[in-house]
Amino acid sequence: MTKKVDNHKCLVVIKVRGTISAKREARETLDMLKIKKTHNAVIIDNRPSFIGMLYRVQNYVTWGEVTEEILSEMIKKRGRLAGDKRFTDEYAKELGYKTINDLATAITTGKVEYWKLPNVRSVFKLHPPKKGFKGKTKKSFAAGGEAGYRSEKINDLIKRMI
Repeated sequence: MTKKVDNHKCLVVIKVRGTISAKREARETLDMLKIKKTHNAVIIDNRPSFIGMLYRVQNYVTWGEVTEEILSEMIKKRGRLAGDKRFTDEYAKELGYKTINDLATAITTGKVEYWKLPNVRSVFKLHPPKKGFKGKTKKSFAAGGEAGYRSEKINDLIKRMI
C-alpha cells in the first residue's frame, strides 16, 4: 500500500528537450506521463510514484508547484476537450463547478485530478517561452539551466508560454 501524501501539491510538468538520443527508460517514462512533444505540459500531484518518474526524466522536463491563478489561466487559454474544443465555463458547470476558477481551486487542493476528468485532454500544448529560455535546456535549473525542479518559479515560465 502506498502512503497517503499529507501535504498535497499540484505540479505542472513541461517537456523542454527532445528525446531523440535519450535512453529507452526515459522515453518510456515520458510516454507514461503522456508528454510526447516539446513544450507540452501535464498536471500531476506529488505522490511518490510520480516523483520517481520525474527524477527519471529530470534531464528532459522541468516541473514545479503551480498557483491557482496560473492554473485557471492555463485551463482557460490552453485547456482542450475531446474533439479539440475549448475548455469553457459551461463545461465546468457540467462537471459540477461554477467556473474554471473553482475547478482550478479543486485541482490545486487535491479534490479532483485533472487527467481523470471525462472528455478532457490531459496534455496542454504550450507555446515556446516569450524571449526564450533563460538558460540552456541541457543544464539543471539549479546550475543555471532549464531542466529539473524549479518549485514556485514554474509559474513565471508558464506565464511566458501561455
